Amino acid sequence: MTKPKADIAIIGGTGVYDPDIIENAERVKVHTPYGSPSATVTLGDYGETKIAFIPRHGDGHVIPPHKIPFQANIWAFMKLGVKRIVASSAVGSLRMDYEPGHFVLTDQFIDRTRKRSDTLYEGGQICHISAADPLCPELRKVFGDYADKLGLVNHKEGTYVCIEGPRFSTRAESNMFRQWGCDIIGMTMYPEVILAREAQICYTSVAMVTDYDVWAEKPVSAAEVMETMEKNSDNFRRLIMGAIPLIPSERHCDCGKALTGALY
Repeated sequence: MTKPKADIAIIGGTGVYDPDIIENAERVKVHTPYGSPSATVTLGDYGETKIAFIPRHGDGHVIPPHKIPFQANIWAFMKLGVKRIVASSAVGSLRMDYEPGHFVLTDQFIDRTRKRSDTLYEGGQICHISAADPLCPELRKVFGDYADKLGLVNHKEGTYVCIEGPRFSTRAESNMFRQWGCDIIGMTMYPEVILAREAQICYTSVAMVTDYDVWAEKPVSAAEVMETMEKNSDNFRRLIMGAIPLIPSERHCDCGKALTGALY
């Protein structure tokens, strides 16, 4: 029996990929030391590429941000041989020029979570992973260039502040994050990005701005977020799925060497 494998993983809501163009799709249950992933993994062929997909919030969007099994998700991808992760997300804007409907190719983050297990090394071996440049520059360029080709407004840099959730920020918090130089705000990128780094998997975050955070004197609502997502879901899907075939087969970044000098 052939062992299931994938080259590239997509994390996000079901609206970011088109199941109709994935051939030979099958649902695969992957066992991990951290329990079950958010959902069974969908594996399939997209042209020449083997794709794995997990809906971050589970089938039917039932898992809140602070309860997502991040460790299990990343371990499952690692077990399947994944070398690259494309993570989609909806974010709020902390800048007037990062408008709803724009895309952001995140390059930095600030962690403001409090309760999340954020390492694959919890005993037996110590790992101090470098987080200086946590997102893959090669993948960021591929998606940024393709967004330009599609004519989608996108920002090639962005600092993502990850809050615990599930509540939105207070005005005081939102204004503080702006003073820190943060550009966008969300609830899911951390610890996903760092776990991927510990697994030596390239990781890129393709974020779509759905609203201005509460600093803009307009209360954020879940309904507003979903409305913007629905209006722009086609563009999101075109960007994610269209850029995947453009990813080079060989990695030319340092993500695959992230553990060098990190283990003790």
